[in-house]
Amino acid sequence: MSTAATRKVAQPAPAEVPRTRPRRSLRASSTFNFWLFTGPFLIGLVIFVFVPIVWSMYLSFFEARFTVTPSEFVGFANYRQILTDTDFRNSLVTFTVFAAFIVPATWALSLGLALLVNRLRFMRAFFRSVFFLPTACSYVAAALIWKMSIFNGVRFGLANTVLDWFGVENIAWLANPDPPWYWLVIVTVRLWLQSGFYMILFLAALQNIPQELYEAAAIDGAKPGWQTFRYITLPQLRATSTAVILLLLIAAYQAFDEFFNLLSKTTWGQPPLVELYKMALGENQNYGAGSAGALVLTLLICVVTLLQGKIMGFGRGEESK
Repeated sequence: MSTAATRKVAQPAPAEVPRTRPRRSLRASSTFNFWLFTGPFLIGLVIFVFVPIVWSMYLSFFEARFTVTPSEFVGFANYRQILTDTDFRNSLVTFTVFAAFIVPATWALSLGLALLVNRLRFMRAFFRSVFFLPTACSYVAAALIWKMSIFNGVRFGLANTVLDWFGVENIAWLANPDPPWYWLVIVTVRLWLQSGFYMILFLAALQNIPQELYEAAAIDGAKPGWQTFRYITLPQLRATSTAVILLLLIAAYQAFDEFFNLLSKTTWGQPPLVELYKMALGENQNYGAGSAGALVLTLLICVVTLLQGKIMGFGRGEESK
């Protein structure tokens, strides 16, 4: 056998090393990470939101006075009681008046602040933070400041001191409903608390308007100011305006802290939540009627929200505008 033939002798193939599948760590699992971060929130949501809602629906069909474990089924008697209750119906009138004041006032003020801040060339972040800062304040603390320092009704209160400079006598802002000066107190405190938040929403929408629209309007001869605001800015803010009005209406229905702290000892000018609070946690502690009223108020909020969104075109696409 030749040397070349010897070199062609087949060599044994190397043994294949079995491939080991890398073990996926439990911490690297996206599913595990999802439940790790959302689990505590979902547990709290179920315990403190969903369970009370279901239990409130259950209580609304039972006679539940001084107890949350009723046994006597009364059907829709609690709903008839709450719908025929004079105080609850008056509270809905109070809400209507409150919403008529606070919704357009907050919308106009927050939009005006956003327009002013958006036009600034310097210190924009500073003024944006200053106007947004009251949002972090507690409604209870703000109501007490308004009641005890600004509109306390005494001679040395801030509001009466300013009015005294112009020769106006002292006004008892929260003493009686005629004239209803308490609306000025309640509306101003809520304006101060929530205008900054909605200003941020409008400011974000203003910064998303294409500048080409204003340049094209200037070429066509539109004057800066009211014309560009009416025909360009305001239509571009339609979606944001609709969302802001929806949020303002829902917040108006949920008004409680300022009314309860400013008008705690009165029998007039109370919104629905305060009346339901007194009904469920007052002297009678009628949890059944209070639960029925809460569900009626929730249904009313949903209906008004859907109607308002339908009228203003909330959720429509750009092609339907």
